[in-house]
Amino acid sequence: MACKNGYFIGQILFMTSIADGISDKYELVVGLEVHVQLSTLSKSFSSDSAAFGGGPNEHISPVSLGHPGTLPRINKKMVEYAVKMGLACNCTINLNNTFARKNYFYADLPKGYQITQDHFPVCIGGFVPVRLTGGVSKNVAIHHIHMEEDAGKSMHDQHHADSMIDLNRAGVPLIEIVSQPDMRSAEEAGQFLTELRKLVRYLDICDGNMEEGSMRCDANISVRLKGETTYNNRCEVKNLNSIRNVQRAIEHEFERQVNLVENGEYIDQNTLNFNADTGETSVLRSKEMANDYRYFPEPDLTPLVLTHEYLDKIRAGMPSLPNELYNKYIAQLGLSDYDAGVITAERDFALYFEGLVKCTDNYKAAVNWLMGPVKSYINETGKSMADFAISPQALAEMIKLIDSGKINYSLATQKLFPAMLKDSGKKPEQLAVELNLLISQDKTDVSEFIKAALAKYPDKVIEYQNGKKGVLGLFMGEIMKSSKGKIDPQATNKLLIKELESR
Repeated sequence: MACKNGYFIGQILFMTSIADGISDKYELVVGLEVHVQLSTLSKSFSSDSAAFGGGPNEHISPVSLGHPGTLPRINKKMVEYAVKMGLACNCTINLNNTFARKNYFYADLPKGYQITQDHFPVCIGGFVPVRLTGGVSKNVAIHHIHMEEDAGKSMHDQHHADSMIDLNRAGVPLIEIVSQPDMRSAEEAGQFLTELRKLVRYLDICDGNMEEGSMRCDANISVRLKGETTYNNRCEVKNLNSIRNVQRAIEHEFERQVNLVENGEYIDQNTLNFNADTGETSVLRSKEMANDYRYFPEPDLTPLVLTHEYLDKIRAGMPSLPNELYNKYIAQLGLSDYDAGVITAERDFALYFEGLVKCTDNYKAAVNWLMGPVKSYINETGKSMADFAISPQALAEMIKLIDSGKINYSLATQKLFPAMLKDSGKKPEQLAVELNLLISQDKTDVSEFIKAALAKYPDKVIEYQNGKKGVLGLFMGEIMKSSKGKIDPQATNKLLIKELESR
């Protein structure tokens, strides 16, 4: 095997770094193909279960195995989910759809072909907005979205000598989202994938779990001199299983291809594998072109004709999407970019916040509770927001107790919040009464606590009168301790200053 310029041709490409300044001459060009496994009950063209798991080759039938004489039928949910994603990506929905056969031989493709869409995909054009470092926004263009069925799964670690085939996944519905070669950095690609994952989760059409394979990504990567407008040969890195690995593969390929060009060598249009342990790519095979697959119309499926009424019905049933909520929280609720981004990052988190702001107009307090105690509890317990015991209404009632001066924030977080988690059936105020947490409204009691604190530290009183205002914290700490926290800190602080100034 020949070794050239620091890497082995046809094997894992061991890279040398780019000399300083050379990479600045080049522009990275990236397009992504994202396969999304749809959360339907049955497969694309048969009634077989599409559930994840099950024993090997349990979820199969003569239809999904492509036995002679069997006929496919279109899964209506697959079409609905594809249209939802197209609308969410600002695509034009194609009303006249056809399916095609994509022919290739592989051990986990039982029919010898895949039913997919070729000339007439369900969604055309569109874009996905992404937010980049420094507050820059960009619309990443979509080429199209098409429907197809998944292949089975080859497992190479189950036997010492043979590969094993599990066909449970064969026929499971997929949509493939194909971007334009529109991304110019690994960051853009990562943010594009992040936004796609949020969209499929908000739409509830896929769990977006890349590690389990329900969302998979192929990256088409090329380089060109800055200022060039033509595209050069690209390499496709297959089956990347995390957003971070997509970014790593792009960064590695940029460096590899720039080195090749700088050394006057040719970039072969190959399909590559990415090794997550080494961060390097290796050649799987030469890149297939469309004519290699011998596409032809699927003879067993009639054209699929959609109507405007059908699209309107789907559009009316769609939830608010993350970018829409993000803009709403900034423009209408006055949240920061950071807070709006964190809240909309997860669907269940955003749904909870939506319920919370319907019950309180103290939006800042609502954000602080979600970003603070609630998020800490979720992270510590490993639970999801869907399992969070306290309802948005109950949390809003606790915020109201704090705002009305009936309980202070410290007691609410340390005592009342844990009590609500244990007994979510009781009203926050009822629990506060039972735990004796409500702030004393008797000014005489507060005055006694203040006098006792001043009497305990007479030397500090003198320091305060000599201009050392920092001792206020000492007095407040003593008052909070003796009152067991059942005071209004702000009101008490004013009374404390008044008492000190009068001496």
